[in-house]
Amino acid sequence: MSAAPEPRLEKQRYRWPVPPEGGWTADDLDRIPGLPPHTELIDGSLVFMSPQRKFHTRTMWLLEQALLAHLPQDLDVDREMTIRIDRRNRPEPDMVVYRAEADTGADQTWYEPEDVVLAVEVVSPDSQDRDRDVKPRKYAAAGVVHFWRVEADADGLPIVYVYELDPARQAYTPTGIYHNKLKLDVPFRIEADLTQIYNRGR
Repeated sequence: MSAAPEPRLEKQRYRWPVPPEGGWTADDLDRIPGLPPHTELIDGSLVFMSPQRKFHTRTMWLLEQALLAHLPQDLDVDREMTIRIDRRNRPEPDMVVYRAEADTGADQTWYEPEDVVLAVEVVSPDSQDRDRDVKPRKYAAAGVVHFWRVEADADGLPIVYVYELDPARQAYTPTGIYHNKLKLDVPFRIEADLTQIYNRGR
């Protein structure tokens, strides 16, 4: 694999971001010009996202609708907002449920981990290692109490793996695996028909 830029990027005279000594910081993520959408910061390095698959987009739509239908008034939900874990880490979950009082307005780009009640990652082929290992470890160490990982089964339907933080270990404990129907009482009561991923009410 060559490290040289692609010819189309050469024609556009794209300038790759060059990290400062010690790597990028959480504040840099809002200041670096020309970053692709949904760029994350993991251990001081920029991580770029591949184009989303239909499974990914529809899963987020399905879960967002379910969350919005069941959220208590003191909570809210956003897609693709970063969590500022520390100076060198601002991962971007696919979905976050957060305390509504943490909303600072239209220009907000991140949440503090203590304000995040639930982080959700929908796994893509290029994000498996991050979504299964790296990011959950960071969310747990930062104190995010609830975490869901969503993957596709053989028929393209979502499987939701649900975890809760064990504060004594600062690590997640699995509490359930959900096929076809998601039904939970924590962090609040929620139900979702996972088989409706491609229907959108049709």
